[in-house]
Order: sequence, then C-alpha cells, then structure tokens
Amino acid sequence: MAEIELSTGTIDYEDTGGPGPVLVLLHGLLMDASLWAGPVAELAADHRCVVPTLPLGAHSHPMHPDADLSLPGLARLVAELLARLDLHDVTLVGNDTGGALVQLVVRDGAARVGRIALVSCEAFDNIPPGLTGRTLALAGALPPALFGLVMQQMRLRPMRRAPIAFGWLTARGDAATARWVQPLLHRGETRGGIRRDTVRVLRSLRPARELLLDAPAYLSSFTGPALVVWAAEDRVMPPEHGRRLAELLPRGRLVEVADTRTLIPLDQPAELAKILRDFATDPRG
Repeated sequence: MAEIELSTGTIDYEDTGGPGPVLVLLHGLLMDASLWAGPVAELAADHRCVVPTLPLGAHSHPMHPDADLSLPGLARLVAELLARLDLHDVTLVGNDTGGALVQLVVRDGAARVGRIALVSCEAFDNIPPGLTGRTLALAGALPPALFGLVMQQMRLRPMRRAPIAFGWLTARGDAATARWVQPLLHRGETRGGIRRDTVRVLRSLRPARELLLDAPAYLSSFTGPALVVWAAEDRVMPPEHGRRLAELLPRGRLVEVADTRTLIPLDQPAELAKILRDFATDPRG
C-alpha cells in the first residue's frame, strides 16, 4: 500500500502500475481496498489497477476534523485522487457505496473518466440500502464512542453473518469482513478518529438520497461506455435498479451474475474480472 495526502487527509491506496488501461476501483461502507483483491489479482497482468481505501469505516488514518465526509465530499475526494495521480481516460468502477460515489463523480463532470462500471450498488431511493444500510444508519446516529461500543458485536461471526450486518452482502467473504471491522473495535486516539469519521459518513446517507434520485438528470448525459453488473438475486440492491441504471446510460448495458450476493468482488472475483477486462478493452464500449 502507498499513501497520499489529499485535502481531507491521508489515504492508503494500491497501485499495480503497468502500461495497460487504468481501472480505479471503489469499495463500500465498512470496507477497504481488499474488497477488490480477487479481481485485481486477475486484472493486474494487463491493466493498471488503482484501489484506494476511502474513509468509509475500515480506513487507517483519521481524516482532518473539518473534512467533508458527505457522499458528495467523498466523490470530490475521488476526483482529487485521479488528478493527483494524473490519471486520464479512467475506467471508474464502484461496488456497494462505491457505485453511489461513481454516480456522484459523473454528476460533477467526470473529467478524467472515460468509462464507468456500476456493480450492485446504491441507486435511486435505496440509500441507506436495505436492512443492512438502515441498521448502520441508526447506529450512526449515536455519538462516536457509543457507536464503537455497538460495533464490538462485530467481533462475533454470527453477528457479522446476520442480515443486519454483512450476511446479505456476501456469501463467502467472512474473513474479509472480520478484517474490515477491526479499525472500529480498538481503543486509542486513532481509532476514535476513525469512529468519528464513520459516524459522519453514516449521517450523510439519508441526505444523499435526493442526489441519487436525481440520477436521470445526470447519468443520461454521460456519453462514455457504461457497464452495470448486478447480482441476479441481490437482496440489498434491487435487481430492477440495475436494469434502470443500464437504461438511463446512453451507452449502458447490463450483465447479471449468478451465485453471488451484493459483494460480487468477494463472491465471484474471477467472473467479475473477466467481465471488467472485456469491458475495459472493448473498443466499442
């Protein structure tokens, strides 16, 4: 992992380097860059993969106290990262909350983005998403210290596997989810700062609903190639939202993936890598 100092604070990111097409891959709430480890292992041979760990609850560095951690603020952070790394004609990919951020990057103009891929993500009125998101948003209403106490339950595998936690998000990724919650569980000033950041993000979810509901106004103006990849039987992100997103995007198309929950990069990494490789290298989009 490398580090970069941005206007809101320091973030970690992985950059596989290489001369191939550039993919920037965004994760969701209470996750880090390791969400994409499986697909990146497949893609890195012929693509440059840049995978930031955004301040969404599993990050290592608390952000500045005055940082804008609303979803629009985080979308601007993504755009700042692309500029600082001087990336052009990027394929911007987002799963879960990362897909909401891709939509908001498009809303802001997406100057350095050539293609987008939305992978089972928040859309329209589904934010906070499903039972999982609503439960997290309720916990985020607590003061950071109490939020940290509530999150201690995530030490237990049965709790992580419950529908109110990660149970409906991934069928096979419990080892990853156990790692992701660690930054919220321990004591210390750094951990306190991460809990503070997470609460601020969670409190921004409901206000962001109006922005995603306005997606028809801005996604329809994105003229680059666009791919929507959806878990065929997703219980958190409605499959009909995937179909609607693909219809909104002028050059959009939909691919549905079987035998996976929302976190397709964990449940079907090889299949998702193949889909993204074909998309990123197809001259027709």
